[in-house]
Amino acid sequence: MSSDAGERLVRTGAIVFCVGALATIVTFVPLFLHLTPLPTPAYWASMLMPLGFLLALVGLYRSARAQRRRADAA
Repeated sequence: MSSDAGERLVRTGAIVFCVGALATIVTFVPLFLHLTPLPTPAYWASMLMPLGFLLALVGLYRSARAQRRRADAA
């Protein structure tokens, strides 16, 4: 495990989180404007938001462990 892998996970998690946030906005706007609701898969895309958050947290954890390992080795 390296901090580079952790940083990549954080970046990937941020991107996935943003896609999920955008999907959440897109799926809820028709409800507030009294338009036809989107199909169910559109609502499942909103679940990317917590997945992205989880990926970013795992990346932070991996980076912290790698940094601690380097500090202990020094």
